[in-house]
Amino acid sequence: MHVSDSARTAVLRRDETADRAAGIRLHSVSVDVDLRSARDLEEPTFPTSATLTFDAAAGHDATWIDFIGHSIDEVVVNGVPQAVDWDGARVRVRGLEPRNVVTVRGRALFSRSGEGLHRFADPVDGEVYLYTQYEPADCRRVYPCFEQPDMKARWSFTVAAPAGWTVLSNGAEVAREAVADGIRVSFAETLPISSYITAVAAGPYHRVDGSWSSGDARVDLGVLCRASLAPHLDADEILDVTRRGLDYFTEAFAQPYPWGKYDQIFVPEYNLGAMENPGLVTFTEAYVFRGASTAAQHEGRANTILHEMAHMWFGDLTTMKWWDDLWLKESFADFMGSHANVATGAHPDAWVSFASRRKGWAYEQDQLPTTHPIVADIPDLEAAKLNFDGITYAKGASVLKQLVAFVGEDAFFRGAQGYFADYAFGSTTLPDLLTALESASGRDLEPWSDAWLRTTGLSELRVERAATGATVVQTSPRPHRITIGLYRADGARLVRQDGIDLDVVDARTAVDAPGIDWAAVDLIVPNDDDSTYAKVRLDARSLDAVEAGLSTIDDALARSVVWAALWNAVRDAELPVARYLGIVARHAPAETNAALLADATAHARFALGRYAPDDARDALASAWLSTAWEALHAAAPSSDAQLAWARAVGAVASICADRAVELRGILEGITDAPDGLALDHDLRWLWLIALSATGHASIADADAELATDPTASGRLAYRTALAARPEADVRADAWRAAWADESLSNDELDATIAGVRAGGRRDLISAFDADYFARIRPTWSARSIEIARRLVRGLFPAGESTDAVDQWLSGNADAPPALRRIVIELRDGLARDLRVRGAQAT
Repeated sequence: MHVSDSARTAVLRRDETADRAAGIRLHSVSVDVDLRSARDLEEPTFPTSATLTFDAAAGHDATWIDFIGHSIDEVVVNGVPQAVDWDGARVRVRGLEPRNVVTVRGRALFSRSGEGLHRFADPVDGEVYLYTQYEPADCRRVYPCFEQPDMKARWSFTVAAPAGWTVLSNGAEVAREAVADGIRVSFAETLPISSYITAVAAGPYHRVDGSWSSGDARVDLGVLCRASLAPHLDADEILDVTRRGLDYFTEAFAQPYPWGKYDQIFVPEYNLGAMENPGLVTFTEAYVFRGASTAAQHEGRANTILHEMAHMWFGDLTTMKWWDDLWLKESFADFMGSHANVATGAHPDAWVSFASRRKGWAYEQDQLPTTHPIVADIPDLEAAKLNFDGITYAKGASVLKQLVAFVGEDAFFRGAQGYFADYAFGSTTLPDLLTALESASGRDLEPWSDAWLRTTGLSELRVERAATGATVVQTSPRPHRITIGLYRADGARLVRQDGIDLDVVDARTAVDAPGIDWAAVDLIVPNDDDSTYAKVRLDARSLDAVEAGLSTIDDALARSVVWAALWNAVRDAELPVARYLGIVARHAPAETNAALLADATAHARFALGRYAPDDARDALASAWLSTAWEALHAAAPSSDAQLAWARAVGAVASICADRAVELRGILEGITDAPDGLALDHDLRWLWLIALSATGHASIADADAELATDPTASGRLAYRTALAARPEADVRADAWRAAWADESLSNDELDATIAGVRAGGRRDLISAFDADYFARIRPTWSARSIEIARRLVRGLFPAGESTDAVDQWLSGNADAPPALRRIVIELRDGLARDLRVRGAQAT
């Protein structure tokens, strides 16, 4: 039976999946997929089947099995074939008995969107690579299953594939045999896991083996990537971080690593940073650095490796019942990634990057009208998909950091150990975790939970100083334990003189520090150790001190808090863009932390594009490009700073052509590059795309560059460079391709959208505003949520008013809530842009 694409839009709801779990007890799932046709790119489907063994409670003689595929050939219930009853998403089965064995056979679709079983053909050598990505609910695109996290099972996989391919799944390989046109590989049955963390990968992957041992325990390790990326795979560093993490977590959680082997595979066109499939963790290829890379990039990769490893316990061993408690795994893993990065000695400054990047993400998300509590209300899977956001990850991790300080690190980990012992291989909710932590710490955590997990928004902290004292003023009062850093100017440097620890609960809290001469304090930084989750405001005198001496503050974490305070002030129209850019220009060249430098330059470019007044943007962009250019040439050869400034030049050169001649000269070899600069393919493409966006690079230039870099990355950059040319018909063609060309993969779509938006040239694309609003709802219904989301977000018209988006929202009150949420968030961003620009124009 074949069902058209339009039927494949069924959304699973929380209430109906809870009813299914109440009546069905799943024991095991045996999967058989045949991927021998994968090399034939004209073949869109592959055979798949699943046999599910489960009990049905009295009164539950019927249920459904989830499958979104091409066709279903057969449904067998307890040995008896049934007529196929399938609506494109749900296979109805009837006549259930207390114990049931149900087999569903059909054909699934290869994916180009990164959802389900993604197929990628490497342009370098023509080889084909496959991998799966399921969270939250795309397992059903590859084989029939009960697609909900609380219905765990023991899974066994058999995969047929072309001869010579590497074939992987969650379990270890236990058998391999030759079959017609290939091989069939069988894998060990897993311990109980949810459908969304099952996994398959197949292709001629390059592999580096390793191992980890602790006492009598031994875990086989593997690091894999495409063959053409093998020269760039620094497997030794990845394995080192992996071993450090396994050492740390197995001791901290008092629970051995549960999943046998530990493979980590870097895959192309990946929608996420990584995914915690037990025994087969998938990562984006962006973590295989094919060009120059900074210490911040290596720290970020280590953080992700440790984040996913934490999931082996938080998420895989113990799993939320439903996506309301997504934070139970993601917030913990986000916290643990940074915590373990520091604790293992892999990257001692990981909390600096967390303060700057992850918390910045959370602050922005928490100020949107669509913000939600950390413990969210998730009625269905579309809502779940959109809640993989800054609240669930970074805000949750921020308040967990605060919780660890509140209950004590020892008590926190004792509580986690009890939690794993009580709920191993089971499903949990928030009260289960709180009970474990309360038992270990002796503290009542309900007030903390009510204040931090069930509320929305963030507090703002500022210090009002007077001649005889100071007061902490807090908006949206919550309980905080903070440290107020007090700094004085010592010549050209800002030196920390004192730190005041303070509990802040009310809207106004007097600072009891009789020994402090407040008149002598040049800079006051609330929360200068980043211990709580709050937006920091600097008073006028402190801002003056920062303007003069930010880069002289010794502590990188304190600098991170100050950099974040400045950026939030810009976003809230309290700090003019011109003054902010002046501070960045003065202090970013002296910033020694690679992550803070990268963030400062990225924020400067964002401010130019979104917040600078129209009549000042060109002059500000020219000045910023001059700053970046000078900093590039002044930076130490081959340093992180040099690379960061080279990237900053490329970013701003897309809107300012002042250095177009010099950039072309360097790319063409006519002019020498700065000494030590790694002018690798990635940087060359960044500069060439910028030149294209300002009309200083041609099709012939892009063709020549592609000839030197005909890789997947090169082809994506080439697509962007062509679409970025500042010609109306070029942008129109790219606009139409983005919406209409369904052959584009997820990354190809992003590359096309990047070209459409290059240089912020509203004059070239504003004519498509009405077309955007006409397209987004039909697109949401017709395309997968991943592709639709990229189109809706990526091509949103940043006009001069919110009138058009307001009209769409009022006329589409019945649109899918997930789509409306995205549009509401985009509207809020546009309104902020207009508000910030308007505040500076008055």
